[in-house]
Amino acid sequence: MSPLTLEPNIDRPDDFYADLLAAHEGLGKAQSDALNARLVLILANHVGDREVLRQALAAAAETHPREEDPK
Repeated sequence: MSPLTLEPNIDRPDDFYADLLAAHEGLGKAQSDALNARLVLILANHVGDREVLRQALAAAAETHPREEDPK
């Protein structure tokens, strides 16, 4: 499979975002988090390539650094 695509590549991205928001409508935080987790796993299964998935995990971790543990 080709390397991870980070350039915009979604057909009609505004429509996709509206669909994503609609899927979360009326859900509580836990339900919304669970929907996101299921969506990630479904899309990861669709991608299938472990190296591409590793690249995606690294890119996601880079854009949202972990917070320090409060002590």
